[in-house]
Amino acid sequence: MHLLALSNGDIINIKRNKKKLNLIRMSTDLYFKLKIKFAFYFIISFLLLLFFWYYISMFGAIYRNTQYHLLKDTLLSFVISMITPFGFYFLPGILRIISLSDSHKNRKCLYNFSNILLLL
Repeated sequence: MHLLALSNGDIINIKRNKKKLNLIRMSTDLYFKLKIKFAFYFIISFLLLLFFWYYISMFGAIYRNTQYHLLKDTLLSFVISMITPFGFYFLPGILRIISLSDSHKNRKCLYNFSNILLLL
């Protein structure tokens, strides 16, 4: 899925190229290549979602007593996966704002600490 979804390397190659004629040819080739890659990505993703939906619905039909627990656990994991990025990116962002808003610019340590938090 990474090969189909990511195209950073190809775009960087076009940015590094200096020749105008070569650039136009490379950009048209990249355009068609990206169209094909994204089409395959969405088709494969849709087929996987259909399979997972079928699997979960069959699981719920066979094990009726676990439907409530399955739904509860699914919603809980969804909420947690939506909330945790805010914690991971909010604290380094606040530290960076504080370090950059200082008029004397002597909070370089706080800025570096926010960069370390982003790497975690």
